[in-house]
Amino acid sequence: MTQPGTAAVERVFREEYGRLIASLVRRFGDIDIAEDAASEALVAALEKWPTAGVPPNPGGWLTTTASNRAIDRLRREKLRDTKHQAAFMEHDDTPHTPTGLVEDDRLRLIFTCCHPALAPEARIALTLRLLGGLTVPEIAQAFLVPETTMGQRITRAKKKIAAAKVPYRVPEADDLPGRLGGVLTALFLVFNEGYLASGDGDPVRGELTGEAIRLARILRHLLPEEPEVTGLLALMLLTEARREARVRNGQLVPLGEQDRGGWDRALIAEGHDLVRGCLAINRPGRYQLLAAINAVHTDAPSAADTDWSQVVALYDQLAHLDSSPIVTLNRAVAVAELDGPSVGLALVDRLPLTGYHAWHATRADLLRRLGRTAEAKAAYDDAIAATANSAERAYLGRKRGELV
Repeated sequence: MTQPGTAAVERVFREEYGRLIASLVRRFGDIDIAEDAASEALVAALEKWPTAGVPPNPGGWLTTTASNRAIDRLRREKLRDTKHQAAFMEHDDTPHTPTGLVEDDRLRLIFTCCHPALAPEARIALTLRLLGGLTVPEIAQAFLVPETTMGQRITRAKKKIAAAKVPYRVPEADDLPGRLGGVLTALFLVFNEGYLASGDGDPVRGELTGEAIRLARILRHLLPEEPEVTGLLALMLLTEARREARVRNGQLVPLGEQDRGGWDRALIAEGHDLVRGCLAINRPGRYQLLAAINAVHTDAPSAADTDWSQVVALYDQLAHLDSSPIVTLNRAVAVAELDGPSVGLALVDRLPLTGYHAWHATRADLLRRLGRTAEAKAAYDDAIAATANSAERAYLGRKRGELV
């Protein structure tokens, strides 16, 4: 496979990043060493691949190169303590210490990132950085905080993992339920980053949505009686089913305008089956309710056939569990469909989300529907300024351009 150019190299590196970091952390037991070695491997790829071509197994090439660079560094620094003995193995297939219930590097990495010793916001940020390969500015944008704040948060989290000697492993069965919430949140955010990327690269990152789904399937196999795990998997499948219809000609296509003939019916059927299983258990949770909302959308033959009263009722249940402004914003969108844009706008305008692009985009659409053109144009401008996603910017720009 030959894909000359640095853009191709960077794209492959981003796709392989989570797997690469997880493999290096397992082998060398140190996150900083793993990140530094991965960065050196990227530099080597940028020097070689644009002229020689991307190798047939780019992930293997990056892993081998990064491992060699890490070994060289450790030898130079003469770090020969027990923790780094694995660095001197010639092959990575030497038997190693058991690392939990599942032999999956990336699942172990998530549990490490989401250890209770870390603050909740640090767990999610570290997961997005190490598994998703997001940059600090991209994560800062997702959290609506300054880059310096996010950089410090991630650095402190890595230091705490090292100082507390947080194990790189999947917890034993008895400990899994107590560790689950943070892991589910991290997986959900990794999936969301893939479905609508926050950076200015590919607007949709299928490798992230696919990885989140793969890990959610493993979790469900480990915890088949946990309905929130099933709910999260259902939510991901029902959302992923619409991915191919999500972007057209470089523009984001909102749910109501998507070609439903392009939806993946096998994923929808599987997602609906999982939602029905959750309903039978009758222990509602956040992800189950979000999955149920998506089940209503994917069950409707057209946007006009959507049962908005049922969507609002499900959001009402969700608000009892999660009264966050984001949930309230999404509920307001459904209320606007049921009771009209003026009712929805009144709900939206109360929310403290002026730094969130979706808040501005929602306001713009409701103002447009109310015929308040000047205000709608200003809201579209604010929404465009608040997002770096190229497909979303293109869509918002088109909608603004349609206003006269």
